Formats: sequence, structure tokens, C-alpha cells
Amino acid sequence: MSRQITCPRCRNSGVLQSRPQSPREHVAMWIGIVPFHCQACSHRFLAWSIGKGDSGHLIDRREHLRIPVRLCLSFSGGKVRGEGTVMDLSLGGCVIQSNTLVHVDDIFYLEIGIAPNEPPIEVAAIVRSVSARGIALKFLRKAQENKRLLEFIHSRSGVTSSVLSKAVTSPIASPLVQGQSSSHE
Repeated sequence: MSRQITCPRCRNSGVLQSRPQSPREHVAMWIGIVPFHCQACSHRFLAWSIGKGDSGHLIDRREHLRIPVRLCLSFSGGKVRGEGTVMDLSLGGCVIQSNTLVHVDDIFYLEIGIAPNEPPIEVAAIVRSVSARGIALKFLRKAQENKRLLEFIHSRSGVTSSVLSKAVTSPIASPLVQGQSSSHE
């Protein structure tokens, strides 16, 4: 019987095992303690490994759960303006399809339409990659605190509103849970 890992901050079970990012996390992995990242509140923490046969917590370099969507988008930055479709969306960024020529490290102001009679969600993002799959954009720090963006993503991912309010309002705290230690990115 495998044990379910939950976030020590928000108690949500929607956590992903992550790749180690710090020397401390690399050393911890030698003794069977691995890093996890909560999809609900973005808290990163260490916990004892579940076991090699458990596929419930996939190791993934993504920090946020991707939600498949098809949303209209317009973007601008410098002398570049474009339109496209958001193909997937997360708290950390999005992947879009567009015919506009962009380059890695370009910064854009995005307007993402989520409903016909509502104003678009406005966020700033940087281009992380351009491939046949699309243009991968990483939201800048301020965008990850956009309440409408958080509410939209959480409404599509099944996270409760109490977890959302904790993610929006809670300061970065690092509670220690038995057998677990906390670490921040």
C-alpha cells in the first residue's frame, strides 16, 4: 500500500515529485528524500520517497499542472504585435499557437480572452521556447499573482476555493511536517 503525499502548507494531495534544484536536494536524494511541488499553492518541500513502483507522483520538470484550453489571445511587445490561440495554461505560463515571428527571451504583454462578455486576463510573459508544438511563454512573477488567472486555472483543475485563497493571500511560510522539511525555490 503506497502512502499519499500531501502538501504540508495547504494539505492538498495534488503534488508532483520534482527534479532536485539545489545542492541540499541532491544530497537528500542520496538518502531517499525527494523534492515535491504542490500544484495548488506552489509550495516546494522534501519528503521521504514513496517507492520506485509508484507512478502516482511523476517526476516532471514542470512546476505547475497544465490545463488544456483553446482561448483567444493577443500580445504585444516592442514592435511586435500578434494574435493566436492559447493551447494550454498553467500558473507558470502557457503554450500558444501563432503565426507571428517571436524569439526566445522576448517579453510580451498578453491579453487572454476567457469569456465573451468579460475583459481579458492581462499578464506579462517571456518567451522560453519556439517549436513546432508552439510558443512556450513563462509568466513573469506578477502574473502568477493575478487573481483572475488563479481563479480561472483553479476552476478548471478542481482545486478548491479555500486553497485558492491561501495561495493568493498567504505569505511564504515554511512549516515543518514530521519527516519532511521545507525548501523554497
